[in-house]
Amino acid sequence: MMTGAKRKRSTVWRKIQAVRFEDIKAWCMRRLPILKWVPVYNWKESLVPDTVSGMMLAIQQVTQGLAFAALSSVHPVFGLYGSFFPVIVYAIFGMGRHVATGTFALTSLISANAVERLVPSVTTNFTANNNSGILGLSEFEMQRIGVAAAVSFLGGIIQVAMFMLQLGRATFLLTEPVISAMTTGAATHVVTSQVKYLLGMKMPYISGPLGFFHIYAYVFENIRSVQLEALLLSLLSIVVLVLVKELNEKFQRDIKVVLPIDLLLIIATSIACYYADMEYVYGLEVVGHIPKGLPSPKMPPMNVLPEVVTEAFGVALVGYVASLALAQGSAKKFKYTVDDNQEFLAHGLSNVIPSFFFCIPSAAAMGRTALLYSTGAKTQMACLISCVLILVVIYAIGPLLYWLPMCVLASIIVVGLKGMLMQFCDLKKYWNVDKIDWSIWVSTYVFTICFAANVGLLYGIVCTIVIVIFRFPRAKTLNLKNVKEVEYKYKAEDNCESLKQVKIISVNNPLVFLNARKFHADLIKIIQKDSMSSQCEQNTLLCPFSNGSCHGESVQSCHSERCVLILDCSGLNFFDYTGVSVLLQIYMDCKNRHINVLLAHCKASLIKAMQYGGYLESENPVFFESISSAIDAIQIHRFTETVLAHGLSSNHQDEMPSDLMHLMDCQITGCSAGGMGVASCPP
Repeated sequence: MMTGAKRKRSTVWRKIQAVRFEDIKAWCMRRLPILKWVPVYNWKESLVPDTVSGMMLAIQQVTQGLAFAALSSVHPVFGLYGSFFPVIVYAIFGMGRHVATGTFALTSLISANAVERLVPSVTTNFTANNNSGILGLSEFEMQRIGVAAAVSFLGGIIQVAMFMLQLGRATFLLTEPVISAMTTGAATHVVTSQVKYLLGMKMPYISGPLGFFHIYAYVFENIRSVQLEALLLSLLSIVVLVLVKELNEKFQRDIKVVLPIDLLLIIATSIACYYADMEYVYGLEVVGHIPKGLPSPKMPPMNVLPEVVTEAFGVALVGYVASLALAQGSAKKFKYTVDDNQEFLAHGLSNVIPSFFFCIPSAAAMGRTALLYSTGAKTQMACLISCVLILVVIYAIGPLLYWLPMCVLASIIVVGLKGMLMQFCDLKKYWNVDKIDWSIWVSTYVFTICFAANVGLLYGIVCTIVIVIFRFPRAKTLNLKNVKEVEYKYKAEDNCESLKQVKIISVNNPLVFLNARKFHADLIKIIQKDSMSSQCEQNTLLCPFSNGSCHGESVQSCHSERCVLILDCSGLNFFDYTGVSVLLQIYMDCKNRHINVLLAHCKASLIKAMQYGGYLESENPVFFESISSAIDAIQIHRFTETVLAHGLSSNHQDEMPSDLMHLMDCQITGCSAGGMGVASCPP
């Protein structure tokens, strides 16, 4: 008799033998996206824009690397390493074609908490002259980067564990208001952390609950210690950066290469600081010595891992959320898909592997990703090209940055966060669409300011779930309609040609972040299924949605006429900003597929929210009081097209139903609302 252990080993061995080469190849293609885009890379059309984008990205990576390393309370050279290694790893495993990973303000700020707590700057055990033998830096600096690397390592392990647990599917809990509020609050924290450099003040590291307010209290108490030279240089740098960046955005269509103002400012201020000897004459704090070359790999200190668990979870969650939002935005903008779970793996490995090379935690940044958009990057090749230029800086140009003032680096950080801080403007949008989302945004921002980014993120998720739980039971139930209950003014046999290619889908539940993604996916499946069919049916079929799921059938496609999709929103009792965004996305997707979308039985609040989105550009009405009025409009529109194409003879008039003639008269006399209003006509 075969024992249980032997039987188990035999089963495992049979499974291993059953694995085919095609299975291994498919797995590699799925987990290594670089194997998909590199073989089909268009060197002729994509290399030039990717090279230009890579050059511009390298400049921003260098400046932000130096700045965010200082923000992380480690030596600036480690920011250069953090702009090199994670970029290569993400290019191999990541799916975002326009996502520029590297050093990130929010993760740097989180890791700084661990660095300052475990290796405080007031320590007297190490001095700058106590050389560690690694990179020519002091033992004190190496201990600090050891803590930051440990945070990166453990944060990456957490992200990889989330990938293995398939937690990417839970990202629907990360609603846009929560992400926007968290990133805006964290950006406010980052700006606050740079105040001491902008003002040239000597300030102890302040963190913890309400630390945001304690920092400004300290500044006002010691306002006389502000260094006037640093303040003036900071103001001048901010004005120049903002002005030139605004001009770059305004004229980016006319000029292919934007002015690298960050680089020019670094060069100009470094030269001025060197010749004016500002470090000694005025006491300006400068970057200092930057060693050449790449370090040899070394295991992060494992003994500090238990002490950095909190920061590691913060890096894992905040970094992933911010990066995923950029990846999804990139995929939506350029019409491709991103696997949420694969992004967990990509960013996890982008933190684990570089931690062996003294790198601080990494994530994608909004400014760098926007730069790839504006410079016309096509693929991750732009990021790989930037790595080549960063390598040149590490081996040749780095030591020349000794005289760069820290107040200039702080100015670059503050201006680079403009995109995140401008999310304050979203408040008006949320107020007009859903006031509950507005309240979630405000409260999440307050929690982030008072505590930390990871606390604000968790609060926002919990708050959103609780509100939806309380709203769902209050939703009115709706009986599912049958197609026989939909009354038309004309019999099917009289106007079968007019009713071809009409699909009616009934939305029977609230449309919120919990079911919005499933709703969109099911609807796209119906459309794709219809586009693959070549037969036409003469009846409209009702396809009810329940909890975001789709059941039923739909009308087959026909190549002779444009398809029409009617969404019956009578059961859409309430919605949030995510639900409205999905409806607008469905409208745009269908428009790109040459499918007209009409909405019937819409509440006034839904019409207002969708019109506020600004995407409903149509010469014909989009909203209708009933399904019947929507179908009437379809028949009128198609008959009008026939008249314009062939001319309306007396025979056509005789054959036309009297009700349809009446509706055409209503259209002519103005009974039917045009544009984006609700179309209606008296019987």
